[in-house]
Amino acid sequence: MTGIGRPFHRGAWARAALLALGAGVFVASAAHAATPIADSDSTSLALFSGTAAAEQRIPSRRPPHNPWLARNGGGNVHDDAWMSDTYWTKGPLGRAPEVFSTAITRVCITVTFDRKGRLVASCSGFAGAHLFMFDPDTLDTLAELPLPYVAPPPGQDPTTSSTGGAYFYLDKQDRAVIATADKHVWVVGESDAGGTPSFIVQQDFDLTALMGDDRITSVLPDWHGRLWFVGRYSGRVGVLDPNSGAVQSIVLNEEIENSFALDRDGVFIVSDTSMYRFDLDDSGVPAVTWSAVYENSGVTKVGQINAGSGTTPTILRGGYVAIADNADTMHVVVYRTSATLAPGQSRLVCQVPVFPPGAGATENSLIGVGSSLIVENNFGYHFNTTIGGALTSPGITRIDVDDDGCHVVWQNTTERVPSVVSKVSARTGLIYTFTKDADPLYPTSAVWFWTALDFRTGAVVWKRLAGTGLLHNNHYAGIVLSRKGTAYLGAAGGLLGLRDTK
Repeated sequence: MTGIGRPFHRGAWARAALLALGAGVFVASAAHAATPIADSDSTSLALFSGTAAAEQRIPSRRPPHNPWLARNGGGNVHDDAWMSDTYWTKGPLGRAPEVFSTAITRVCITVTFDRKGRLVASCSGFAGAHLFMFDPDTLDTLAELPLPYVAPPPGQDPTTSSTGGAYFYLDKQDRAVIATADKHVWVVGESDAGGTPSFIVQQDFDLTALMGDDRITSVLPDWHGRLWFVGRYSGRVGVLDPNSGAVQSIVLNEEIENSFALDRDGVFIVSDTSMYRFDLDDSGVPAVTWSAVYENSGVTKVGQINAGSGTTPTILRGGYVAIADNADTMHVVVYRTSATLAPGQSRLVCQVPVFPPGAGATENSLIGVGSSLIVENNFGYHFNTTIGGALTSPGITRIDVDDDGCHVVWQNTTERVPSVVSKVSARTGLIYTFTKDADPLYPTSAVWFWTALDFRTGAVVWKRLAGTGLLHNNHYAGIVLSRKGTAYLGAAGGLLGLRDTK
């Protein structure tokens, strides 16, 4: 293992930066009704195509629930601590589905659900991110909190910044835990005092001295409630005790632009060169338990944020963790998670090529359900060029994993998924994604669809027009499913919804 820096011990300054509990800052924000996102292009494509689905449950066990996160499916952009991108609630079946939206001119990358079913989302624009609370039925804004804004460093494309609040999580007390652009970690609670929802900054951990010129990509709790965080440019891996404010960290001198996955006894992080398992050593310092270099072309492919894996790691039952690499012909790569291997075992389980050479890239976590992984092709996507009728390379593939290796179950070579974090419902048996299609009569139109695929075959079951034009581009946002079966998704113009009406 190379590139590991010396541990950085900082406790006193972090403790001093901790806001006194109960002395939170109330932020007033007026609620306002939703205004739909406007269409801007013409289309000849059908409003709805395909056939409504019947539920076909996927036999699989749920990931364990991290007790410091909101319930599985409601706590972060990838749904749970394993980053499975899988729901055990229903989703739309395509029964006369209707679309609805709210125009806030910010893309909501991460959308979560509090215990009242309200949407809590981080929504970003070129002037920074805001934390929003939305009514799940109307998408009316109930509360809004501006987050600290610091411009991206020189050379960083602002449309591909993964810091500043794009990743956040909702904890078991409905508090949003956010790594802000100014190198703080905020813990933001909810209040309904006087019948008016609002946000309260309850804790503020100042990590400026520790992070230096770096930024925090993501923060997540382990099973003991300690807050793990990663640095975007230096690859700092740190642990913050939220009770004392004490911090321990090391530096990889690699980039970490994705979030990470956690199990009961390990934290799984991918950098721009390697896959890692971290644990704490006897002094409470993050330590590399194992690492594995993955294949890397060294090229930031169009559709990716940096020259490395674009995937947050995904944990599967059976002791597996999976990523996509950055080889010219991209692979889905599966490793064994265990700290030590049995005699004769290899860390690498399989390395499966997906998508055509020179035309395969993904910037989204793999879906993991049962022993299956779903990977989508984002090659060719960029916010500034995937406009009008411009399309990305097609491709969605399912791979199943077992102790003997991996095998491709199906390949969909027609659907184009520019950048959405797709999801699967184990209850409906549908993969929910967001596609952009060519319109033969209006070749310069941007036409976006909610698209449902059959998990078993990869075939399109149905499509529902989401809208047209640049404001309906989801730009790396994640689909989420509510307990009522409604789907939501951030877009450049705001927040989209889809629900059955029959």
